[in-house]
Amino acid sequence: MSSNRDSGSPAAGAGPRLLMGVKVYLRRMERGDLPHVYRWLSDPELCGLIGHGGAGSMGEIEAWFDRASADPARRWYAIVTSEGDRVIGEAGLLRLDENWRTTDMSIIIGERDEWRKGYGSEVGRILLDFAFNYCGVHRVAVGVVGFHEPALRFWEKIGFRREGVQRDGYLHDGAFHDFVMMSVLEDEWRAQQGER
Repeated sequence: MSSNRDSGSPAAGAGPRLLMGVKVYLRRMERGDLPHVYRWLSDPELCGLIGHGGAGSMGEIEAWFDRASADPARRWYAIVTSEGDRVIGEAGLLRLDENWRTTDMSIIIGERDEWRKGYGSEVGRILLDFAFNYCGVHRVAVGVVGFHEPALRFWEKIGFRREGVQRDGYLHDGAFHDFVMMSVLEDEWRAQQGER
């Protein structure tokens, strides 16, 4: 996997325009991607699984895009298939803190017909490589809806460890559910790369 880097330090801009994988590549999110995002976030089941409140209006999605694009602590990408150039999801690093050398990570495969094809695992490898080797972070974290067992297994498969639970931290369909906090550290990730 490789990246096309912008000039200047990573903190000064939005990071590389492209992060290349084999089956997918990540490119910076564009305004033209917003109808996809709106459609994904209008799916109540998907939103329930990822702990998101829903799309709201297209105007709110556009306002979110403007804020995210201007946020120096966020690297946000569309997930695009290498074959066919189909936008199938979104992913990125958020709350990137250079002082603490930590960031949060998110991966959403929004197109249901592209689930369980290995795209998420490849995106995870691309983003972790980017986080540790380009952004210089030491810790990457994620929060996972506690009842979403496939997501918990997915994050563990790409190297994350459970580190804590926000008890009843998520209200969904009128019931409280746990929110599981997970992370992977740089030395753990590098050891995993040595095993591959």
